[in-house]
Parts: sequence; C-alpha cells; structure tokens
Amino acid sequence: QVQLVESGGGLVQAGGSLRLSCAASGSIFGINAMGWYRQAPGKQRDLVASITTGGTTNYAASVRGRFTISRDNAKNTVYLQMNSLKPEDTAVYYCNAAQSYSWRRDYWGQGTQVTVSS
Repeated sequence: QVQLVESGGGLVQAGGSLRLSCAASGSIFGINAMGWYRQAPGKQRDLVASITTGGTTNYAASVRGRFTISRDNAKNTVYLQMNSLKPEDTAVYYCNAAQSYSWRRDYWGQGTQVTVSS
C-alpha cells in the first residue's frame, strides 16, 4: 500500500498564493507519476497537474502559467505551487500517485481544501 499525506491547503484571497505538499510512503516501488487533482462541489474530479519520475509535467489548461508542479525524489514528495489564485480554483485538492504502465493503479490522499475568496 501507498500512503499519501497532503498539507498546505487553506483560505486565500484572489490573486494570492498557496503551496501544497504531498509526501508518499509505504510500497512506493513502481510509482512513476504523481500529481494533483481537484474536485469542486457537484463536479467531477479533474487533473490539475502531474509529473513523472523523469520530470515530464502536464497541466490543465486552466492552470497553465499559474501553477507549478515539482517533486523531490529523495523525499518522495510532490509540490504544487499555486499563484494568481482565482475563486474558480476553489476545490478539494487530492494528491495522486500512480503506477502507470500498460496497466494503471492509482493511490489517493485524503484531500485538502483550497478556498479562494473574491
């Protein structure tokens, strides 16, 4: 099993910044991608950003240029730096770790609330 512990959510005014962290532990062998998803009330969970062990990143169009994902492989930790936050960024943010090969297995954190006030 893989355990993911998130931190860094909170309340911020529009235009502000937050940094999310997610530390992975347990049976992390084979995890080759980590990322962040978000889910607003009444909506589906969508990808925000992801990063592979090789450093390849992928961003949702709505956050590109404002959010930056990074990882510290030595600490098995992934970060999401969120700048120029907008009220529409309000959601529960979930850390994801994936074994993504010809098959895929996902692991999820408990979620952290990000609220952006206008």
